[in-house]
Amino acid sequence: MIRNTIAFCCVALGIMLVLAGCGTAQRDATDAAIDAAQSAVNAAKTEAEKYAPEQLRAAQNTLQNARDALAKGDYKAALNAAQDAANKAKDMVTSSAAQRDAWNKQWTDLSSSMPRSLDQIKAKLNAYSHGHLPAGMDDAKLGDAKAAYEQLKQKWDDASSSATQGNIRDAMNKATDAKELLAKLKDMLGIK
Repeated sequence: MIRNTIAFCCVALGIMLVLAGCGTAQRDATDAAIDAAQSAVNAAKTEAEKYAPEQLRAAQNTLQNARDALAKGDYKAALNAAQDAANKAKDMVTSSAAQRDAWNKQWTDLSSSMPRSLDQIKAKLNAYSHGHLPAGMDDAKLGDAKAAYEQLKQKWDDASSSATQGNIRDAMNKATDAKELLAKLKDMLGIK
Protein backbone atom coordinates (compact mmCIF):
# COMPACT_ATOMS: atom_id res chain seq x y z
CA MET A 1 0.00 0.00 0.00
CA ILE A 2 2.78 2.43 0.90
CA ARG A 3 4.63 1.28 -2.15
CA ASN A 4 1.60 2.10 -4.31
CA THR A 5 1.22 5.50 -2.67
CA ILE A 6 4.90 6.30 -3.26
CA ALA A 7 4.62 5.14 -6.84
CA PHE A 8 1.49 7.21 -7.31
CA CYS A 9 3.19 10.27 -5.81
CA CYS A 10 6.24 9.76 -8.05
CA VAL A 11 4.05 9.49 -11.12
CA ALA A 12 2.06 12.57 -10.08
CA LEU A 13 5.28 14.51 -9.41
CA GLY A 14 6.64 13.46 -12.79
CA ILE A 15 3.47 14.63 -14.51
CA MET A 16 3.62 17.97 -12.68
CA LEU A 17 7.29 18.41 -13.67
CA VAL A 18 6.47 17.67 -17.30
CA LEU A 19 3.60 20.14 -17.22
CA ALA A 20 5.75 22.74 -15.51
CA GLY A 21 8.46 22.08 -18.07
CA CYS A 22 5.97 22.66 -20.86
CA GLY A 23 4.94 25.94 -19.27
CA THR A 24 8.58 26.94 -18.96
CA ALA A 25 9.22 25.95 -22.56
CA GLN A 26 6.22 27.96 -23.72
CA ARG A 27 7.35 30.95 -21.65
CA ASP A 28 10.91 30.61 -22.94
CA ALA A 29 9.71 30.40 -26.55
CA THR A 30 7.49 33.45 -26.09
CA ASP A 31 10.30 35.31 -24.35
CA ALA A 32 12.61 34.44 -27.26
CA ALA A 33 10.00 35.73 -29.74
CA ILE A 34 9.76 39.01 -27.82
CA ASP A 35 13.57 39.29 -27.78
CA ALA A 36 13.68 38.65 -31.54
CA ALA A 37 11.02 41.31 -32.13
CA GLN A 38 12.96 43.73 -29.91
CA SER A 39 16.10 43.06 -31.96
CA ALA A 40 14.18 43.72 -35.17
CA VAL A 41 12.81 47.00 -33.81
CA ASN A 42 16.26 48.01 -32.54
CA ALA A 43 17.79 47.28 -35.96
CA ALA A 44 15.27 49.59 -37.66
CA LYS A 45 15.22 52.23 -34.91
CA THR A 46 17.87 54.68 -36.15
CA GLU A 47 16.29 55.13 -39.56
CA ALA A 48 12.74 54.96 -38.21
CA GLU A 49 13.43 57.78 -35.74
CA LYS A 50 14.22 60.01 -38.71
CA TYR A 51 11.76 58.81 -41.32
CA ALA A 52 8.95 56.80 -39.63
CA PRO A 53 8.68 57.89 -35.98
CA GLU A 54 4.97 57.09 -35.69
CA GLN A 55 5.56 53.53 -36.85
CA LEU A 56 8.44 53.20 -34.40
CA ARG A 57 6.20 54.25 -31.51
CA ALA A 58 3.55 51.76 -32.64
CA ALA A 59 6.10 48.93 -32.76
CA GLN A 60 7.46 49.87 -29.33
CA ASN A 61 3.92 49.96 -27.89
CA THR A 62 3.19 46.56 -29.39
CA LEU A 63 6.38 45.19 -27.83
CA GLN A 64 5.29 46.55 -24.47
CA ASN A 65 1.92 44.85 -24.93
CA ALA A 66 3.77 41.59 -25.59
CA ARG A 67 5.80 42.00 -22.40
CA ASP A 68 2.67 42.83 -20.40
CA ALA A 69 0.87 39.76 -21.74
CA LEU A 70 3.91 37.59 -20.93
CA ALA A 71 3.98 38.95 -17.38
CA LYS A 72 0.32 37.95 -17.01
CA GLY A 73 1.06 34.47 -18.34
CA ASP A 74 -0.97 35.00 -21.52
CA TYR A 75 1.56 33.37 -23.81
CA LYS A 76 -0.68 33.31 -26.86
CA ALA A 77 -1.37 37.07 -26.68
CA ALA A 78 2.30 37.76 -25.96
CA LEU A 79 3.41 35.66 -28.93
CA ASN A 80 0.88 37.36 -31.23
CA ALA A 81 1.99 40.80 -30.08
CA ALA A 82 5.67 39.86 -30.55
CA GLN A 83 4.94 38.67 -34.09
CA ASP A 84 2.99 41.87 -34.76
CA ALA A 85 5.92 43.97 -33.46
CA ALA A 86 8.34 42.06 -35.71
CA ASN A 87 6.05 42.71 -38.69
CA LYS A 88 5.87 46.39 -37.77
CA ALA A 89 9.67 46.51 -37.63
CA LYS A 90 9.82 45.02 -41.13
CA ASP A 91 7.29 47.61 -42.34
CA MET A 92 9.33 50.38 -40.67
CA VAL A 93 12.37 49.45 -42.74
CA THR A 94 10.35 49.68 -45.96
CA SER A 95 8.60 52.93 -44.95
CA SER A 96 11.83 54.53 -43.74
CA ALA A 97 13.60 53.75 -47.00
CA ALA A 98 10.69 55.08 -49.06
CA GLN A 99 10.44 58.28 -47.02
CA ARG A 100 14.21 58.81 -47.11
CA ASP A 101 14.25 58.38 -50.89
CA ALA A 102 11.32 60.75 -51.33
CA TRP A 103 12.89 63.42 -49.14
CA ASN A 104 16.27 63.03 -50.84
CA LYS A 105 14.61 63.55 -54.23
CA GLN A 106 12.70 66.58 -52.96
CA TRP A 107 15.88 67.96 -51.42
CA THR A 108 17.78 67.49 -54.67
CA ASP A 109 15.06 69.34 -56.57
CA LEU A 110 14.99 72.15 -54.01
CA SER A 111 18.77 72.41 -53.97
CA SER A 112 18.73 73.31 -57.61
CA SER A 113 15.59 75.48 -57.73
CA MET A 114 15.87 77.50 -54.52
CA PRO A 115 19.20 79.23 -55.32
CA ARG A 116 17.82 80.23 -58.74
CA SER A 117 14.71 81.64 -57.09
CA LEU A 118 16.80 83.53 -54.54
CA ASP A 119 18.88 85.02 -57.35
CA GLN A 120 15.76 85.98 -59.26
CA ILE A 121 14.26 87.72 -56.22
CA LYS A 122 17.54 89.48 -55.42
CA ALA A 123 17.75 90.80 -59.00
CA LYS A 124 14.16 92.05 -58.84
CA LEU A 125 14.75 93.75 -55.47
CA ASN A 126 17.91 95.40 -56.80
CA ALA A 127 16.08 96.59 -59.90
CA TYR A 128 13.24 98.04 -57.82
CA SER A 129 15.68 99.67 -55.40
CA HIS A 130 17.47 101.51 -58.21
CA GLY A 131 14.63 102.28 -60.50
CA HIS A 132 10.95 102.74 -60.93
CA LEU A 133 8.67 100.77 -58.61
CA PRO A 134 5.85 98.82 -60.28
CA ALA A 135 2.20 99.68 -59.74
CA GLY A 136 1.05 98.76 -56.27
CA MET A 137 4.58 98.82 -54.83
CA ASP A 138 5.77 101.62 -52.57
CA ASP A 139 8.90 102.06 -50.45
CA ALA A 140 7.23 100.43 -47.42
CA LYS A 141 6.24 97.34 -49.43
CA LEU A 142 9.71 97.21 -50.95
CA GLY A 143 11.16 97.31 -47.43
CA ASP A 144 8.83 94.46 -46.41
CA ALA A 145 9.94 92.47 -49.46
CA LYS A 146 13.61 93.03 -48.60
CA ALA A 147 13.00 91.87 -45.01
CA ALA A 148 11.13 88.82 -46.29
CA TYR A 149 14.02 88.07 -48.64
CA GLU A 150 16.48 88.13 -45.72
CA GLN A 151 14.19 85.78 -43.76
CA LEU A 152 13.99 83.50 -46.78
CA LYS A 153 17.77 83.40 -47.13
CA GLN A 154 18.11 82.55 -43.43
CA LYS A 155 15.49 79.80 -43.64
CA TRP A 156 17.23 78.33 -46.67
CA ASP A 157 20.63 78.52 -44.96
CA ASP A 158 19.17 76.73 -41.92
CA ALA A 159 17.63 74.04 -44.11
CA SER A 160 20.90 73.57 -46.01
CA SER A 161 22.82 73.31 -42.75
CA SER A 162 20.46 70.61 -41.49
CA ALA A 163 20.84 68.68 -44.74
CA THR A 164 24.63 68.95 -44.56
CA GLN A 165 24.50 67.52 -41.04
CA GLY A 166 22.44 64.56 -42.33
CA ASN A 167 19.17 65.63 -40.71
CA ILE A 168 17.02 65.50 -43.81
CA ARG A 169 13.76 65.50 -41.83
CA ASP A 170 14.64 68.82 -40.20
CA ALA A 171 15.95 70.14 -43.53
CA MET A 172 12.68 69.31 -45.26
CA ASN A 173 10.63 70.93 -42.48
CA LYS A 174 12.70 74.09 -42.76
CA ALA A 175 12.61 73.97 -46.56
CA THR A 176 8.82 73.74 -46.46
CA ASP A 177 8.74 76.96 -44.43
CA ALA A 178 11.15 78.53 -46.93
CA LYS A 179 8.99 77.45 -49.89
CA GLU A 180 5.92 79.05 -48.32
CA LEU A 181 7.79 82.31 -47.79
CA LEU A 182 9.22 82.08 -51.32
CA ALA A 183 5.71 81.81 -52.79
CA LYS A 184 4.53 84.86 -50.82
CA LEU A 185 7.60 86.86 -51.81
CA LYS A 186 7.26 85.99 -55.49
CA ASP A 187 3.62 87.03 -55.35
CA MET A 188 4.56 90.27 -53.58
CA LEU A 189 7.10 91.07 -56.32
CA GLY A 190 4.94 89.90 -59.21
CA ILE A 191 7.29 87.05 -60.17
CA LYS A 192 5.62 84.17 -61.95
